[in-house]
Amino acid sequence: MALTSSVKEELSRLDIKKSSVRKAEVSTMLRFAGGLHIISGRIVIEAEVDLASTARRLRAAIAEVYGHQSEIIVVSGGGLRRGSRYVVRVVRDGESLARQTGLLDGRGRPVRGLPSAVVNGSAADAEAVWRGAFLAHGSLTEPGRSSSMEVTCPGPESALALVGAARRLGIQAKAREVRGVDRVVIRDGDTIAALLTRMGAHDALMVWEERRMRKEVRATANRLANFDDANLRRSAQAAVAAGARVDRALEILGDDVPDHLKYAGELRVAHKQASLDELGRLADPVMTKDAIAGRIRRLLAMADKRAIDLGIPGTDANVTPEMLDE
Repeated sequence: MALTSSVKEELSRLDIKKSSVRKAEVSTMLRFAGGLHIISGRIVIEAEVDLASTARRLRAAIAEVYGHQSEIIVVSGGGLRRGSRYVVRVVRDGESLARQTGLLDGRGRPVRGLPSAVVNGSAADAEAVWRGAFLAHGSLTEPGRSSSMEVTCPGPESALALVGAARRLGIQAKAREVRGVDRVVIRDGDTIAALLTRMGAHDALMVWEERRMRKEVRATANRLANFDDANLRRSAQAAVAAGARVDRALEILGDDVPDHLKYAGELRVAHKQASLDELGRLADPVMTKDAIAGRIRRLLAMADKRAIDLGIPGTDANVTPEMLDE
């Protein structure tokens, strides 16, 4: 969650001048983090967020853009919630703010999604929608195989509005319901990076990209190491199997084997896990990999031909399944 907090802290400090953009952000934050309550016959707006900086940003925007006063109430963590929560509450003129921000329609009925002015707004408004939704109920996991940016939505209508805002920014997001909760999720690393940029979280993006690159490098190194280990294991198994075949070849041929082939075979038997390169370097005089391989190949062919003539098992007789097991 440290990465999520970093993004939210940075977004909370982002300076936005344009009024329509600030309105889109406030409307979205109140929709995704808030609710309407009727207390003593009056409509009260409450928006619960997880960072004090987010609460201060929302309170300031409500005052500067709409002219309404609000208060911040700190709710101490307990149970599953460890950290404190911050509730921005508008008591006086709550109904007026609800109408201004699109929480209520012209007839005073609650609006389930986002107001049409926000949904049909500019690209900057779409960025503000995502910024507000993330500040309200967003999370960003560490980059890697299971990386994701996710926003918990108050309902399917809000989820679809958030997907539509992403589409206006050229970003693919998916709405899904998980255990009765509507969410909008982005899993592609490049798409997450693009959305962080559009929201204005440039510092957090640099941290996220650095961690992403580090994990990709580590994963590549692990794959290469595993590949090398597998190659070394297969080479060793092949060398042991070849040694067993050469041992059988020398047994079949007995004294009827040319000295140069016998010498190569004895090297193979004496150093069963050595590579052909290593065998060549052990030879006296030193031989190339191809030279040692050619001698062993001719030795095996000669022994297998003799075995066929004699009607006895060939050089494969000494090779066990364990030698070929990968």
